Amino acid sequence: MTADEKYMRVAIGEAQVAFDAGEIPVGAVVVLKNRIIGRGHNLTETLKDVTAHAEMIALTAAFNFLGAKYLPEATLYVTLEPCSMCAGALYWSKIGRIVFGAADAKHGYSAFYKQSPFHPKTKVEQGLLQEDCLALLQSFFQQLR
Repeated sequence: MTADEKYMRVAIGEAQVAFDAGEIPVGAVVVLKNRIIGRGHNLTETLKDVTAHAEMIALTAAFNFLGAKYLPEATLYVTLEPCSMCAGALYWSKIGRIVFGAADAKHGYSAFYKQSPFHPKTKVEQGLLQEDCLALLQSFFQQLR
């Protein structure tokens, strides 16, 4: 298992926590120098806050851990393509790298932007453990029907 797969598995674990709490199962972790410095999962229902996405929770935890507002050397692993709100926060964080599992054709940033909304130095990779990320989301939405 690669380091990227290891950290995405942790993000999937965060998504499972969200799933178990009745939240849309999206999880995220921020990694710096092979250390998790922030983690989060969707809390929009729990907190009654539409901005409480997994990425936002993980970013806030990372900022608090470092006592800084920029993350140029860090990587965000997230199970679902960030939405435009989270893309904006990631832009301002100057995060060095974003790795996401499943694409989100309906709400993901790529549905709204023709070019990357991230900082010019940010590298983006998609599709890591995509099937595992999708399976949790599909299971969640099947239960709602």
